Amino acid sequence: MKNRYFPGLQREVSEIGLGTWQLGGTEWGDVPEDQALATLEAGADSGINFLDTADIYGLGRSETLIGKFLTGRPDREKFVVATKLGRHPDPGWPENFTRDAVFRHTEQSLRRLGLDRIHLTQTHCVPFEVMREGRIFDHLRELREKGLIEAFGASVESMEEAQFCMQVEGLASLQIIFNIFRQKPIDALFDQANARGIALIIRLPLASGLLSGRFAKDTVFPSNDHRNFNRDGQRFNVGETFAGLPFEKAVELADRVREWVPTGMNMTQMALRWCLDFDAVTTVIPGAKTPNQARENASASDLPVLSPIVHNRLARFYQAEVAQFIRGKY
Repeated sequence: MKNRYFPGLQREVSEIGLGTWQLGGTEWGDVPEDQALATLEAGADSGINFLDTADIYGLGRSETLIGKFLTGRPDREKFVVATKLGRHPDPGWPENFTRDAVFRHTEQSLRRLGLDRIHLTQTHCVPFEVMREGRIFDHLRELREKGLIEAFGASVESMEEAQFCMQVEGLASLQIIFNIFRQKPIDALFDQANARGIALIIRLPLASGLLSGRFAKDTVFPSNDHRNFNRDGQRFNVGETFAGLPFEKAVELADRVREWVPTGMNMTQMALRWCLDFDAVTTVIPGAKTPNQARENASASDLPVLSPIVHNRLARFYQAEVAQFIRGKY
């Protein structure tokens, strides 16, 4: 596993991290506790040290599982834990953005994670007007000053939001959707983030599993899986599910991408390797529900960069055949 420097934390993190939305057990189907802990162990054994979670994932279950995983580990200091706040239903919007709620949610996350200080706290796709108003970032700066968090960032839904947040004093990171089907950040964000020393955390690099190449148009997802109940944005931003693409069209597009997978890689590895080939990327956080998925994701770090021919082919493919179908904030 290769590492990359995270300027706001002044340390290196694994370039493949582990996203733990799946481990909440409420929006990706069921994940038994023993399986979730084994998945975290497999990621760690594969060199992953960056763990991304949120207080809303399973209403704290994901954070609690990470806390259990870290308990008693002699190497626990090597792990970097990033969480998020702002979407918890108690008290809900707009009260979530008050100082009292931000501090309370942070203290609850600390207890679940078993940490004295959170390495990175991110706003969790909060309304743009809340970010523009700015008080939520004042609260995060105060948390940092009091030593409850080490750094803060923002998880955003659009490039307009990302560009705004880059101007926020003290912002250490941006978490964005970026994958073969969502290439807008390359031109809209990467150079500026590099110039400002802002870490880029890449979520949904596999477009909700589409870029594993394992879905067919008749694939059925569990009732408690967002790929069932949010595929057209019924519950939250449609871009968080299948990159905002209509499912059947997305399967067709994924089948096209499969044709270009280099020898020696599978499609999942190619999709992750494609993200890593951009030097503005700090860490990529694919989710995993099983130990094998965690190991497969981590393996992309050791693969060679994709050829210019493959990169050019995927860029042309995105412009000509994908971008027109993307829905939602972007």
